[in-house]
Amino acid sequence: METQRILMRSLAVVVFASVIWTITVSADNDQKVRPCCTAVSRITRAQFTDPIIGVRLQKQSPPCVKAVIFETERGDFCLDPRLTWVKKEAKPFFRAQRNKA
Repeated sequence: METQRILMRSLAVVVFASVIWTITVSADNDQKVRPCCTAVSRITRAQFTDPIIGVRLQKQSPPCVKAVIFETERGDFCLDPRLTWVKKEAKPFFRAQRNKA
């Protein structure tokens, strides 16, 4: 009788752990939560030397500010969308995204 109780508890723990693990893994795969930009940089093009591998536009929704996010191998950079060079660099990426859809 005692052995059966221990087995049932062990089974319950395994099932509970499996459910938690499944929920966690599926949530990670479905949505990647990215931190938002709370400030933007106004650096010049000459100061920005990393190759751009992707571009995202962030809308303003406090605490997040309106920003163009340049994705590089070193990470993401939040830039002021009003800067001329930022618009020029981002345009081909946005055009390519529009053409894919």
